[in-house]
Amino acid sequence: MDKIQVDLNSVINSLSDSGSYNEMFHEPIHGEQLPSVKKLIEIVDILREILFPGFFGHSSLHPDNLKYYIGVNTNRLYDLLFHQILSGLCFECKNEKKLACQLECTEKAKKITNAFIKNLPDIRHKLSTDVKATFNADPAAKSKGEIIFCYPGIKAIANYRIANELLMLNVPLIPRIISEMAHSETGIDIHPGAEIGEYFTIDHGTGVVIGETCIIGKNVRLYQGVTLGAKSFPLDDKGNPIKGIARHPIVKDNVIIYSQATILGRITVGENSIIGGNVWVDHDLPPNSKIIQHKPKEGLFADGGGI
Repeated sequence: MDKIQVDLNSVINSLSDSGSYNEMFHEPIHGEQLPSVKKLIEIVDILREILFPGFFGHSSLHPDNLKYYIGVNTNRLYDLLFHQILSGLCFECKNEKKLACQLECTEKAKKITNAFIKNLPDIRHKLSTDVKATFNADPAAKSKGEIIFCYPGIKAIANYRIANELLMLNVPLIPRIISEMAHSETGIDIHPGAEIGEYFTIDHGTGVVIGETCIIGKNVRLYQGVTLGAKSFPLDDKGNPIKGIARHPIVKDNVIIYSQATILGRITVGENSIIGGNVWVDHDLPPNSKIIQHKPKEGLFADGGGI
């Protein structure tokens, strides 16, 4: 079979035409590099070593060398994170004066990096509560170490808590990259903008989606396939979605949501509620609610139709 002959010049000219790439092209104002996914993967790996020492990276730790090990890794983390935050800030910087941009973004990157490093103990504390909650909720778990080392839910939650902290420090782009890294690794999609309390559990996890404006209280447990999403969103005069509005659920303390349940819109699920599997909820639920599917009558479909 003859090979198809391609007019490469025509293709290249077409792809290089400004009308072709339009908004698909990023032109750095001052030649700065974009954040590096490879470097961010390294940063997350280092953070896992710091937050869960002995489980990731060097496995021969003991109290005598732990402080040195964490110190070396924290120093390495600072350098890598500073440069990635700087790249993220430059990505969104609109200052056309190169020197002013570099000075402003560099100073801001230093302050953000310092603030993030300072908050690492708080991130670890929150993750320790998530590990405890997961262990207490899963009779199959033999130890908390098994949960840290193996469970996809903890890996996704760890990435979320890292990304959320960076987002709260007004770091652009990078928090979303870190959350999408966990999404690719675990199948769990948590937007870094969501607010999630302590003692959070995701059991099994594949297919879980948590939207940007979700607010989740303490001691909440989700199972695989749960969606905390938006039902609809208003459009502006030009037909574009209006950004920055609260459109995802509020889930209060001590709620359990079983597999494949779909909770949509800016509704509130009251504390101590239980939502069964494969249930669709788009209205407020008072505290202590229990929502389950009704079993169909024998010989009928679930919607009451005949066989």
